[in-house]
Amino acid sequence: MTIKSKRRLLICLKYAVLAVFLILVMFPFVWMLLTSLKGSQGEIYAFPVKYLPDPPSAVNYVAMLWKGNFGKYMLNSFFSSTVAATCAVFIAILASYVISRFHFRFKNVLLLFFLITQMIPTFIMLAPLYQLLAKAKMLNDLRSLALLYTNMMIPFSVVTLCGFFDGVPKSLEEAAWIDGCGYLQALFRVVVPVIMPGIAATFIFAFINSWNELFMAVMFIDVDKFKTIPVGLNGLILKYDIKWGEMAAGTIMSLIPTMCLFAFAQKYMIEGLTAGSVKG
Repeated sequence: MTIKSKRRLLICLKYAVLAVFLILVMFPFVWMLLTSLKGSQGEIYAFPVKYLPDPPSAVNYVAMLWKGNFGKYMLNSFFSSTVAATCAVFIAILASYVISRFHFRFKNVLLLFFLITQMIPTFIMLAPLYQLLAKAKMLNDLRSLALLYTNMMIPFSVVTLCGFFDGVPKSLEEAAWIDGCGYLQALFRVVVPVIMPGIAATFIFAFINSWNELFMAVMFIDVDKFKTIPVGLNGLILKYDIKWGEMAAGTIMSLIPTMCLFAFAQKYMIEGLTAGSVKG
């Protein structure tokens, strides 16, 4: 076998592996989409399995949008996730800048503490947080949910942005100081535009983690008009049945905002995730 033939075989093998991987990744999404287009529970539970809806029906989407409160759930999720991601990233920019640029005692211990907080399971904190919010009369309030999500996202955002700040030469800030800028002016006018890909990547991860969070939302929100998407979908699990069609339709619609966010910030995401692998 010639070198050219070996190279072609290697390329074909690589594409075959990628194709198999793509099928495995896309299969749950395709199956969920097909399930959402089936018009009845009988069609979903049919045996042998009916893979394609016959005929395709939008009844599950109609049930979620017009008969249910899915639109309200989506607005609630958008509000809490956007507020949480924005506040967490803003606080993380200030904190990670201080950690990256200034030397003080126990700096490494502080970063280790931020990492350790990410290892604590969420359900362990539910009971004390519930008592705290109950005493503060902040249950069934989207603002309290956004505040909790903000606190939950800050450690992750700080640790992530510290790496991006470390990659920015300090000479950029020194030049800004010479031109008369203070610390905050140098930070937001010079450094932040440089690490914007990292900020965008951090914001997206914080937004998605808040968007998908279930435990806190179920625990602290039990009024229908304040429920988020995960809580609304969880409500489709009944005592003796699960509304698979409506759940699949709701899940498909809940993916649209995050897919749009990824499509809009794809350039920043790729630059942010690969920035640490290249030194210029």
